[in-house]
Amino acid sequence: MELDQLRALAAVVDNETFEAAAGELRLTPSAVSQRIKALERSVGSVLVRRLKPVRPTPAGEQLLRSARQLLLLADEAVLALRGAGQGGADDDGAPRLSAERLRVPIVGNADSIATWLPAAIREIALGGRVALELLRDDEHATADLLRSGDAVAAVTAEPRPVQGCTVRPLGSMVYRAKASREFVDRWFSEGPTPAALAVAPVMQYDRKDSHQLALLARVAPEAAPPQHFIPDSVQYVESVHAGLGWGMVPDQQDPDGALVELDPAWSEELRLYWQVWTLDSPGLEEVTRAVVRAAARGLTRPAT
Repeated sequence: MELDQLRALAAVVDNETFEAAAGELRLTPSAVSQRIKALERSVGSVLVRRLKPVRPTPAGEQLLRSARQLLLLADEAVLALRGAGQGGADDDGAPRLSAERLRVPIVGNADSIATWLPAAIREIALGGRVALELLRDDEHATADLLRSGDAVAAVTAEPRPVQGCTVRPLGSMVYRAKASREFVDRWFSEGPTPAALAVAPVMQYDRKDSHQLALLARVAPEAAPPQHFIPDSVQYVESVHAGLGWGMVPDQQDPDGALVELDPAWSEELRLYWQVWTLDSPGLEEVTRAVVRAAARGLTRPAT
């Protein structure tokens, strides 16, 4: 297998069409197709389904993660050599890479992206060596992107390490059932009773969001209230402030306590972990340091 062939495979899967992959690689679609065919011949398996959008076959998925690891290490080595050739170095002795940066895709959950993670993103971007691609998914699903190779590191609720990854605790986000004062006065004038919870509108992030429904199943199992879906973390909290419904809000998104907590016993602690590929990569180490520092400042308390 050649690196150019592996790069073509990754580009086709990422861009979902041969034409878009060709634009990224500065090749013709025919040249990209020829590289994929040559790679398929070398491994003896069909690697992509040539549809729109292009999707990897099971064999392609299996190869893709290893391909991305090889490409990351190869790109990092090339950039380091170019930087060394220019004679520039940072204070820590690492080569200065000028305009060229190492692409590092990571994935986080929406609430982390909206609260504490931007501090890490800023540090990474200003470091000048890494071009970060930030992906978003539910904290219970982010580890899947490590398994597929779509991300090299993840903020996740999964404490067990994905194969080929290391894991470390970051800290916790505490969610509390909250609503605006006007909403409480209208819907919970006699308290958040099971009868009131059965009819009071509830805010949901998306279909993967389990915070509110898990609470309802525990305190009002017969309740089936109207649900509003707002798949944006900031707008979700704004909607709770606006009185559209009640919802589980992390402390980081209501630092001044402007919202009313329905019941202190209904809080939920979400423990977050950092999982990253086990590779000898200065770029990944730089990203990890930034994320760990941001978590230490922005999360509620250490996870155990």
